[in-house]
Amino acid sequence: MPTEHPPAPPVPNPFGFAEFYRQNFDAVLGFVARRTDNVHLAADLTADIFLTALEQAESYDPRRGTPAAWLYGIARNVLATHFRGSARERKAVSRIAGRRMLDEQDAAAIEARIDAARAARQLAGHHAALSEPLRAVLDLVAVDGLTTREAAQALGISTTTARMRLHRARKALKSATPPAADPSRNALLEAAS
Repeated sequence: MPTEHPPAPPVPNPFGFAEFYRQNFDAVLGFVARRTDNVHLAADLTADIFLTALEQAESYDPRRGTPAAWLYGIARNVLATHFRGSARERKAVSRIAGRRMLDEQDAAAIEARIDAARAARQLAGHHAALSEPLRAVLDLVAVDGLTTREAAQALGISTTTARMRLHRARKALKSATPPAADPSRNALLEAAS
């Protein structure tokens, strides 16, 4: 509730606004305090209300109501905005409640998977760059687990030709990526041995 004397209209500068603030502070603080049980929140919201009033002082139109009514309208909007934000926050917290947050080990595992996926994409690119005859022998030996002799039979080539193509494929992959940078390349090359 405003004080007994009529409230001063809001003035759009900090110095002129001081009287309006003094006359309405207790009423606004009481309005906020009736709607929250947290002292610090009440103080913050009261400050936000007066800050908004100062910023919007030029929009005050005496034909639309008293300065106190205008200020209470601002107070209602500031409180509504705050409580809507609080409701969204509570809803977000309840959605993640009971879910385990990532720890350092989880983050490291995810990082390792990302690195492995990156390495696999690079290896797939190098694999795709091989000529079809080299790729065919490499796939049969490294991916499908055939021996060099079985791969040669499947492709209808001699065992010597299959060994030569496998050697060229391994050499091309080794030269394309450094060993330490791509562990999946090492696994593929070991399988092709």
